[in-house]
Amino acid sequence: MMKGMLSGTYQTSGPVTLSQEQIMALHQKLRDMRHDVNGRLANIVAAAELIRMRPESMEERLKLLLEQPHKAAETIGVFSREFEATLGLTRA
Repeated sequence: MMKGMLSGTYQTSGPVTLSQEQIMALHQKLRDMRHDVNGRLANIVAAAELIRMRPESMEERLKLLLEQPHKAAETIGVFSREFEATLGLTRA
């Protein structure tokens, strides 16, 4: 059933059974990722607001603004790899 729902670039070795501890650990990692990404989005909004209110601080705030998407993508990538490993997903 899972195989039909996956993108054609991934495959499973069959059914996967997770312990309660594995499920809770994966859930905590998901929560951590959401918290990190939401924090980075808040940083983007705050930096943009500060630039709008104090244009003279633009250069200082622009660095913070521009590094946030990359850091959020890294966080999502780490979680994705852990998720795929836990479920035994491999690229086809």
